[in-house]
Amino acid sequence: MTQHFDRRGFLGALLAGTALPSALLASPPATSLRPQSRPGSAKPLAVTAEKLVADAGLSGEAAFTVFDLTTGRPLEARNPTMSLPPASVAKALTALYALDVLGADHRFETRVIAAGRIENGILKGDLILAGGGDPTLQTDDLADLAARVKAAGLTAVEGRFLVWGGALSYADQIDTLQPAYVGYNPAISGLALNFNRVHFEWRRANGQWGVTMDARSDRYRPEVAMARMRIVDRATPLFTYADAEGRDNWTVALSALGKGGSRWLPVRKPELYAGEVFQAMMRSQGVTLKAPQTTDILPQGEVIERHTSVALTTVLKDMLKYSTNLTAEMVGMSATARRLGRGETLVNSARTMSDWAREKLDLKATAMLDHSGLGDGSQTTTGDLVRALSSPLARTQLRPLLKTIEMRDRNYKTIPNHPLKVVAKTGTLNFVSTLAGYAALPDGSDMAFAILTGDIPRRDALTRVQREDPPGGSAWARRSRLLQQALLQRWAVIHAE
Repeated sequence: MTQHFDRRGFLGALLAGTALPSALLASPPATSLRPQSRPGSAKPLAVTAEKLVADAGLSGEAAFTVFDLTTGRPLEARNPTMSLPPASVAKALTALYALDVLGADHRFETRVIAAGRIENGILKGDLILAGGGDPTLQTDDLADLAARVKAAGLTAVEGRFLVWGGALSYADQIDTLQPAYVGYNPAISGLALNFNRVHFEWRRANGQWGVTMDARSDRYRPEVAMARMRIVDRATPLFTYADAEGRDNWTVALSALGKGGSRWLPVRKPELYAGEVFQAMMRSQGVTLKAPQTTDILPQGEVIERHTSVALTTVLKDMLKYSTNLTAEMVGMSATARRLGRGETLVNSARTMSDWAREKLDLKATAMLDHSGLGDGSQTTTGDLVRALSSPLARTQLRPLLKTIEMRDRNYKTIPNHPLKVVAKTGTLNFVSTLAGYAALPDGSDMAFAILTGDIPRRDALTRVQREDPPGGSAWARRSRLLQQALLQRWAVIHAE
């Protein structure tokens, strides 16, 4: 049975509660590349895209491109060749890169290796925890891995306990311009745990402050010694960080503690972090390991047990939903290592991805400096993004992984049962807001779109302290998101068949 498409009813539903200004209906917008409506059809909105941009009151620049996937024709564009930071929309490009180079079913392995013979359960040599670039490894995974190592018959280790993260090049942080204490900017290594974040909790009891630094999960709370916290009686700064004595040494301002609380802090020594947690889990199995030591060279040996991640598609779907920076960097660097046959630094890996994008997707104006979009040095255009989204690779493999974007009214409240169905990747930096993905209409029309907004001079003027909560940043981002909604809902009306 064929469902009849009621265009007039669709337009009415689309306009109900719309985020568009209360513009009146008249002639088609001058910027539309689509032919004018047929006589007798419902009139499109008079408000042009330029008016929407002007009414948004955004400082800085705004660019967009929208493309009809059904007919293969461009619909509208504003500044399609203007270079702006993609922010976390970069993760969509990274996902495409990984899907093409690694394959949808790729899985990451973390191995426990015995470098020496095992006699009567005793290892006469070193035990190695070897990372394989898994960005999703959690404390519970190491607990399960330790149990399987014990079940395999290991009861004691006479040699050292080594940790190896050399599958990927080490970086102490993703973006050097971020505040030192933000959990979304941790170190990168081939061995990562809990997205390379350590849990800092503070409680006051009997007039004294107690602090813990642990690798908590739903099942375990192993404390770690490689990250230390000291409370200092001061007003500012909130946190300080120092790399000293082979540890992450933090201080926190007493004035900021309130009555107690917790937050995740970035880990700068991920191999030692994972090593201490695995050591604790092995101890709970009755197997004592020496303190973990990092090694740059992976010793040869027999794999006792291994932890295998979920398939790459699941890793990427979560990355795109939660916008996890570390996942993007590790997945992108893993793809580069596969493509080149060797590991590369973060910047060189991002440049390799840009080369791939130029060769595979014909993206001539995209120049990435990371895989997550956290740094604002990366540049792309809405024209390039839509070209990527229009590719068969993106339409068949990326699109099913993107999250649903709800349609919202001018008060940013969700509009229930909205006929426009959008899946996309969002992106947000200070005074940068981006959105790119797909919009499907009930009549079968299908669009790929990209929207980039940014006030780069205003962003560049921020001090490091201001970067976590910049003055005016939230209001600017809200105006940008409302503009995105207005553009999407306008396109749905203007370009409905």
